[in-house]
Amino acid sequence: MDEMLKIELLRDAFPQTIAMWSIIIAGVTIAIGSIGPALGEAKALAEALSGIARQPDEAGTITRTLFVGMAMVESTAIYCLLVSLILIFANPFWNYFANAVDKVVGG
Repeated sequence: MDEMLKIELLRDAFPQTIAMWSIIIAGVTIAIGSIGPALGEAKALAEALSGIARQPDEAGTITRTLFVGMAMVESTAIYCLLVSLILIFANPFWNYFANAVDKVVGG
């Protein structure tokens, strides 16, 4: 009877552990993945404003280049958001660990 209780606890503990770590990693991913683009965009904006202040005639070119660069920098944050959403809602590890637990406990 004690062995059956251990098997049931093992089957219940793995999904909860995977869910817990998925949420933690998703939070860390979004936190770190949004800090870099935010700092990069702030630096790009500061440099663009400095460039426009020095050469007002080139404002159109600087602004256009700034928007393209910011779009590329922002894509990094969007990729981090995508990874976080996958970890929370479509976690690829659920089936892998569920099958591993079934093999271990023989179910």
